Order: sequence, then C-alpha cells, then structure tokens
Amino acid sequence: MEKNILGTDLVTQIGILVNDIEQAAQDYADLLGVEKPEIVITATEDIAKTVYKGNPTPARTKQAFFHVGPNIDIELLEPDHEPSTWRHDLDTYGEGIHHIAFNIKGMRKVVEVFERNGMKEIQKGEWVGGRYSYIDAKETLKLTLELLENDD
Repeated sequence: MEKNILGTDLVTQIGILVNDIEQAAQDYADLLGVEKPEIVITATEDIAKTVYKGNPTPARTKQAFFHVGPNIDIELLEPDHEPSTWRHDLDTYGEGIHHIAFNIKGMRKVVEVFERNGMKEIQKGEWVGGRYSYIDAKETLKLTLELLENDD
C-alpha cells in the first residue's frame, strides 16, 4: 500500500451501527454522564446525492453524535431500509463498529489512491458544507474507512 494516503493520522470519528438509536443514544449518554444528544437524520436525496455501489439511492440514516475528545466523535447510526453500506453491514454483521473516519482534503484524489491500492469506494454522498466517501478496506485494514471533506 502507498504511504500516507490520507495526509493525516488523526481519527475524527468512530461510527457504530445500531438497531434502536433512541436506546443506544441513551445508553451512551448514561455511560458518558452527558445529556442524550439530538437525533438527526441525513439529508434527502436531492441534497445528499447518495450513491451506493455505483447506483443512486434514497438511503438515509438517523444519527447521534457524542463529542468524546477535542477531535473525535462517536457517531451512532440507525439506517433506513434503502440500499446503503449502513443497511448492508447492519443486516450482514449486526450492530457494532462500522467505520473510523478521517478529515481529508482533495476527496477525488484520495479516493483514486485508495482504489489504485485495491480499496474501492462503496458509498459517497454530500451534506451542506461537505462530502463523504466510504472505502471498503475490510480486506486490508479490517474495516470501512470514512473520508470526510469540509468545504473551506
């Protein structure tokens, strides 16, 4: 594998798939001794422009974020039943860690380097102010990587 593909070594997020985000968020809030965060849902198809395995999908997921350090969040995810990496992995592997995420610059270039190294983009999408890409790194790194890029 090429070295320093990401341009960073700072993990910014750990994503965890759950079946019941209300209960999971309360459990994490209790564990951490904090208030249960607001549960939000990802943007609609017209904004998110989600693509899973090369095909557009209306997939959305409920999310709850816990800020557990100066630079890291725990993200809980409860996906809908539309095709997505979230739904696939929850159905296939059950609840648990889905990804670790890194903030990067130059999304297309970084994705191309991963693909050149045998790790394919399995899902991508946008939010107001940025974009994400999930990279299937299960064979090499034993998990899914999420690349996050914020607009300047």
